[in-house]
Amino acid sequence: MSKKINLILFALLPLVAMAQFNTDRLIMTGRSALYYEDYVLSIQYFNQAISAKPYLYEPWYYRGVAKFYLDDFVGSESDCSEAIERNPYVNGIFELRALCRIHTHDYTGAIDDYKRSIKNDPDNQGLWYNRVLCRIQQKDYKNAQLDLDTIIGHWSNYAKAYSIRADVYIAKKDTAEAIKSLDKSLELDAYDGEVWMQRAMISLARNKWKEADGFLSSAIHLKPKIVNNYINRALARYKINNLRGAMSDYDTALDFDPNNFLAHYNRGLLRTQVGDDNRAIYDFNFVLKLEPDNLMALFNRALLLDKTGDLKGAIRDYSSVIKTFPNFWTGLQNRASCYRRLGYTKQAELDEFKIFKAQLNKMYGIQRRWSKSEIRKKSDQNLDKYSMLVVADEDNVEHEYSSEYRGRIQDKKVEIDYQPLYQLSYLKYNNGVKSYEAYDKNLESLNISFKPIKEICITCNPKTLDESESNKYFALIDTLSKRMTTTKTMVAESGLLMQRAVAYSVIQNFEDAVADLNAYIQVDSTSSLAYWQRAVCQSMMNEFRASQGLGAQMKVMSIISDFDKAISLNKQCAYLYYNRANIYAQCKEYGKAIEDYNTALKLDKNFPEAYYNRGLVEIFNNNQKSGIQDLSKAGELGIYTAYSIIKKYRK
Repeated sequence: MSKKINLILFALLPLVAMAQFNTDRLIMTGRSALYYEDYVLSIQYFNQAISAKPYLYEPWYYRGVAKFYLDDFVGSESDCSEAIERNPYVNGIFELRALCRIHTHDYTGAIDDYKRSIKNDPDNQGLWYNRVLCRIQQKDYKNAQLDLDTIIGHWSNYAKAYSIRADVYIAKKDTAEAIKSLDKSLELDAYDGEVWMQRAMISLARNKWKEADGFLSSAIHLKPKIVNNYINRALARYKINNLRGAMSDYDTALDFDPNNFLAHYNRGLLRTQVGDDNRAIYDFNFVLKLEPDNLMALFNRALLLDKTGDLKGAIRDYSSVIKTFPNFWTGLQNRASCYRRLGYTKQAELDEFKIFKAQLNKMYGIQRRWSKSEIRKKSDQNLDKYSMLVVADEDNVEHEYSSEYRGRIQDKKVEIDYQPLYQLSYLKYNNGVKSYEAYDKNLESLNISFKPIKEICITCNPKTLDESESNKYFALIDTLSKRMTTTKTMVAESGLLMQRAVAYSVIQNFEDAVADLNAYIQVDSTSSLAYWQRAVCQSMMNEFRASQGLGAQMKVMSIISDFDKAISLNKQCAYLYYNRANIYAQCKEYGKAIEDYNTALKLDKNFPEAYYNRGLVEIFNNNQKSGIQDLSKAGELGIYTAYSIIKKYRK
């Protein structure tokens, strides 16, 4: 009887908390969802907190953070303004609002926010840096220079300050000073790919092709996925007669960006020069799919079709060009030649007469002559330049704003992370390549015994919920809570508790999930599933608390204890050994982790996450060869991100 009373009390605790609008709990749960990148779900928690206590600044601010990550910069700015109205002394809010304003090109507003932030925190290097970038966007070079003088005076070894100062000098057409600033930046930090790119742009502008090739090679080494670097280096290599290197760069650029106009166009020209006519036609066909009215591409394709014997196709393309430029004499001459070879004498003579008339005009100085240059801008439609390599109209190096909000939240933890824990969920397993039903005999028995409203399954990669999906789980929790008030048997009530705990886990309310699992374990202390899920929820809470600088070490022992208990009750479950191994790995107890991963793989030889995580542990434990073998197996089984890690560690 006492167990029944305790069970009812535990079941009602979350309801009481919600009834009292425990705003702190809502905010903390929202922040946890935010940390795990479930932005839509976190917004819903912050909405509830705002409804309960609209005078608190925190839910407005954190909702603004969630909207920022969802690229809703207008909504984020509005929430930041609301937060500032309630508490104008939190610097981070001004910084976030400034970033939102930058994204909406409101540089004046961003500068105002940075002024207030700098006043409160004058030693924050990132704030000064971002304000300079905003001033440059406004072309306010005088104040940008003053800010840079302050930055360099305060942080003389800050390499990025010199690279930005180079931008100011370039805007003022002072190339010599720009080069000095960039050289100083590279002296302080030779691993900044952006600075090598800036240095290369100056060399390209000054036609110093070999020098540009070297600078771009350094930039590519540091930032290998920026397509324009390959296109620009291809131009430099073409100019120093390294045609094979130029072709390789265009191929690589198109591997990264298959629809890149400049790479296809210039590769087509290069293939034309080396006599690879059919593949050059392929490139110009692709360019004309992207830009059907591109006259330069049409004329180049016409020349290639003419050369390869497709005379009607060549005439079609020549005619399209001549229709826009009726006095394009080279086009007329080439079309006339095609007409003659096809036996269309009348059409050929009409074109030849126009050419004859043009020659007379040229003799008397009527026809204007074009001046040729080394390369042409993409927007330059001078057909006399049809055979010149193309460069972008603007090829600026974009500086990244300094921000703790840039990139994924998870990127703040580690560059390479373990695959997550397996847990009970209503969301099925799917690793992006394959999906299957993760099976456990105890879970099958639970589903048969309790007949849950929604079948419980096992996953390690639950998808992010959208608003309608998360609302369904909130509704499911309400339904389960109402049923608890009417159920009459302890077994039935414990079944509802387990279902609600899983539902809380899905919406990342781990604290209430743990409360329900505590109550469930009081009724059934032999349930491996309850210990399993409680350990997972506690681990998720732990990770979030650690990210906030809160103590979490004591909880690790209770997590391992729960997994120990779950394993003792279900020794044939590979997922439990895998989960415990993950905890050991996070604690850098690599020997114990490998032992548990080994056991998991004995129980399930096709366990991709176990191979992946064991591979990482082996690498971190200085056993690179075994680690790469495991990662290779993980990639084979569907975790394709393993290949990028293999590439990194092989290098």
